[in-house]
Amino acid sequence: MTEEEKYVTTNWKEIKSTGLNLLYSGKFLNKKIADELLFRLDSEIEYFTGDLSRVKVFGKWHNIPRQQAAFGDEGLTYKFSGLSVPALPWPECLLKLRNEISKCMGTDYNFVLVNRYRNGNDYMGEHRDDEKELDEEAGIVSISLGATRDFVLRHSETRKKGSTSKISNVTIPLEHGSCLVMKKPTNHHWYHSLPRRKGCLHVRINLTFRKVKR
Repeated sequence: MTEEEKYVTTNWKEIKSTGLNLLYSGKFLNKKIADELLFRLDSEIEYFTGDLSRVKVFGKWHNIPRQQAAFGDEGLTYKFSGLSVPALPWPECLLKLRNEISKCMGTDYNFVLVNRYRNGNDYMGEHRDDEKELDEEAGIVSISLGATRDFVLRHSETRKKGSTSKISNVTIPLEHGSCLVMKKPTNHHWYHSLPRRKGCLHVRINLTFRKVKR
């Protein structure tokens, strides 16, 4: 089987800094698979509306500046930013991808959060994925589809008032078909975001596979 015929390839690049432990593969998914996934998720998925399309920030509710959906094993919910998000049944395309990722990583992931960025005006603010119900040892596996967008990580020490920390931000352009793995202890020490990019006119869909404790 050639590299082009494989569902996934695992040519990992390690990205490390103080408390930062990442793996990145720019061509993780076969391009044909990545193109098909993007098309299906962009045309077939129904994204959340109403209360599930809002988050609580500093005690106030705000509309999420992107579209979201979530899928997972039966009975699972995931709580973040004041939301309790139910896992809808796995679509066939995401179940197959989940199984491939679980096999590759040696971990049974049971939940995926889908974020759809309509263009460069949609974004994700700075935060950590450090909720107690997440299995820290499993880490978080992030698959990117569509437009390349910058993923920016900032160490928590640099956010403190009067900080003199010299720990530099880390910026990773996440490509179509790429995979980023945030491993322990990254989410203890680093915040991450996907800033606005006014010049981006195209859709990006991000899939973050997690293991939620039952």
